[in-house]
Amino acid sequence: MTSTTSEAVYLDHAATTPLAAEAVEAMGPWITAGAVGNASSLHAAGRRARAAVEDARDRVAAALGVTPLEVLFTSGGTEADNQAIKGLVWAGGAGGHVVTTAIEHHAVLETVEWLRDHQGVKATVVGVDADGLVDPDEVLAAVQPDTRVVSVMAANNELGTIQPLDVLGPALAERGVPLHVDAVQAFGKVPMPLGEWQPAGLALSAHKFNGPTGVGVLVLRRDLQPHPVLHGGAQERGVRSGTLNVAGIVGLGAAAERAADLLSTVDTAVRARRDALLDGLLAIDDVALNGHPQQRLPHNAHVGIGGVDAESLLMGLDRAGIQCSTGSACQSGAARRSHVLDAIGAREDAAHLRFTLGSETTDAHIDRTIVAVTDAVARLRTATGDR
Repeated sequence: MTSTTSEAVYLDHAATTPLAAEAVEAMGPWITAGAVGNASSLHAAGRRARAAVEDARDRVAAALGVTPLEVLFTSGGTEADNQAIKGLVWAGGAGGHVVTTAIEHHAVLETVEWLRDHQGVKATVVGVDADGLVDPDEVLAAVQPDTRVVSVMAANNELGTIQPLDVLGPALAERGVPLHVDAVQAFGKVPMPLGEWQPAGLALSAHKFNGPTGVGVLVLRRDLQPHPVLHGGAQERGVRSGTLNVAGIVGLGAAAERAADLLSTVDTAVRARRDALLDGLLAIDDVALNGHPQQRLPHNAHVGIGGVDAESLLMGLDRAGIQCSTGSACQSGAARRSHVLDAIGAREDAAHLRFTLGSETTDAHIDRTIVAVTDAVARLRTATGDR
């Protein structure tokens, strides 16, 4: 029998997170008849909306350790990635060169591919090792005199592997090459020392840290003025036109502040439960960890399970009330194998599942998940053996 929602164990926080109470409370007046106003309007209602937006901007800036002027609001991480990469390339005129890695999110990889195929931009895609870790020296070696931007994610959305931006960032800054960081998965999970990374651009998405969907952030160095992707009202320093989503931005600000406050909890309680989950999963025969064993996000457990079909296992777990993922939610409905698994050379005869925990995950959830996976794997292997 299919489990009800109330019985479900939700372990897909890398895909999206539940909306925090702090965000709901902050957004309340802006999604009812109690508050109205375009933040670009000069009358009293507009000024109130602008004040709410600027308060959220201040909260995000404080959470990241940047100035409010560097915080630009977008519709999410995908738009932020597109704006940073396209904008920095176009700002230099025709042509140019981009460097990225083989395990970036599709928002980065497909942007780079489009620039290459339709804009005559050269592109270099640097590979990773078996743990999904990029070598900074290989990235630096790929830089050319006309490189407009290097895009390397803070942590991989599937494997959870954390990239060495503390090494790469300063080296690129010394060469005067802008670094763009997709930090969608990292924010609220690990410290992000932007002073060390020295990014020119950095992307966040609110729904990954218990904020609302449809709103994100592009942190943009104040001395940069990339070519805009959207044209219109010249909001957000003239970089991102469009009427500001006041309710979403207010919720994002509250969620960002909450995420920064709870960072130590994620690093202790969530990490401990993730480790307990991994211990239980790795005790099953023919199960192996994917991604770096230490240099990984504290809430991510990504494993390959031999002898079973991924879709069958995922559906079996869903019926048992365990909600996890076979990869990036942005690939939902796609039959093709994950480009991240291809990049690390993951075995093709295994089911690769991602379990990502949240602050509401309990010890009982972990125990139940281990039992459910163990039972589901045993049933599927027995069924396969009977055929």
